[in-house]
Amino acid sequence: MGFIFSKSMNENLKAQQEFMLMNSRLQLERQLLMQNQMRERQAAMQIAWTREFLKYFGTFFGLAAVGLTAGAIKKKNPRLLLPIVPLSFIFAYQYDMGYGTMLQRMKGEAENILETQSTLLELPKGPLTYEGLEKIRRAQSKFSIEK
Repeated sequence: MGFIFSKSMNENLKAQQEFMLMNSRLQLERQLLMQNQMRERQAAMQIAWTREFLKYFGTFFGLAAVGLTAGAIKKKNPRLLLPIVPLSFIFAYQYDMGYGTMLQRMKGEAENILETQSTLLELPKGPLTYEGLEKIRRAQSKFSIEK
């Protein structure tokens, strides 16, 4: 009689373990999807911010270029055109970031670093561990609760 109950309990336990495994896997998949969605939304906001900034900076750059060119012609002083050079680099950078291929190039370089230069990504003193964090917490804690 006990064997029948034991067998039934083992089957129920196994079914419950499978359900818990499936449930934890589903939860992990949802977390990964949510993190990816958040990352994509943040990247989209950054690109949108860059494009919006480019509109204002492009207007400033255009007005500055026209004004400096007119001033250089009027005063017959070509040195007035010098500020256009660094402003044009900033404008080109912002344009490339917002509408060009900079993000693809950055992604490619990041993948290259991950694949070939992963030692550059290591944290000083190694990765964080629970024991290390507990040691720091105990050292900084005003209350001592030890087992």
